[in-house]
Order: sequence, then structure tokens, then C-alpha cells
Amino acid sequence: MYKIKVNSKLSFDVSKDSLETLDVVKTTANNFHILQDSYTIKAEILDTDFNKKSYNIKVNNNTYNVTIHDALDQQIEALGFEIGAAKKINDVKAPMPGLILEINVKVNDAVKENEPLLILEAMKMENVINSPRDGIIKSIKVEEGNTVDKNSLLIEFE
Repeated sequence: MYKIKVNSKLSFDVSKDSLETLDVVKTTANNFHILQDSYTIKAEILDTDFNKKSYNIKVNNNTYNVTIHDALDQQIEALGFEIGAAKKINDVKAPMPGLILEINVKVNDAVKENEPLLILEAMKMENVINSPRDGIIKSIKVEEGNTVDKNSLLIEFE
């Protein structure tokens, strides 16, 4: 199942089966001819952003911004992480319940993206929680030895 958003307003789900039955002919590198329910649709891909899974598409002379999320993208989003590189993440939340084993940063520390922030033990496995972006640590809401629930606030960025 794919979740489609158009212009950040309209959202709907599309199944793989419905996509496979869609009558689409690629006419040039970025142009497509679509036939659906006896209606002819001309579509042109104007711009793509692979990281955000975002596309600017011209359909019958109207331009739309379309994002497409597959099952994995939807699961990642449900865990509290953002898809794509553009979102400014201001806090880090626990992706699962667990025990804080180690905190590698202090308030006012400057961190780089993917730098280890802390270690969360869950189901007898140590999970390194890395920084989602470059930034400065505003506050740390947990201490070593604390147990946390899923989505508990761990660290805030300035």
C-alpha cells in the first residue's frame, strides 16, 4: 500500500494491484500517457527529490507536488522518524521502551549528524541513538539508568 499526498493537502492510499492495472505508456523520458476509465491524462515529471520522495508533476496543464510513501516509509514515520532530509528535528524520542545505559553528550554540546548521543538498551540489545542533524543540545531529559517508554522525550535541540 502506498500513501500519496498531493500539494500537502489531499491524501489517499493506492494499492499495488491498482497500480499494476493502470494503463500507462511512457512517451518520452519524463512524459506519460495515462488512460483511466476512458479518460486520457497527460503527465509530465517536472522535478524529483529522491530523498524526500517528492515529485512535481504536470497533469493536463496543472502542476502538483506529490509525495509517495511505501510501507517502509510509513513504518519509519510511525516510529517517530521523518522521511527525507529536509525536516528540522528539534528533539529525539525513544524509538522503543528501554534502559538508558550511556549518555555521550552534555547540554550546550555541538553535535554533528549521525554522532552518537546515547545508548538505549532494549530487549538485551544495545541501540546507539545518533543525532538526526547538526545542532546544539538544548536539554537532556533523561539520566543514565533511567527506563523510558516508546516516544519518551530524550534530548532537545536548540
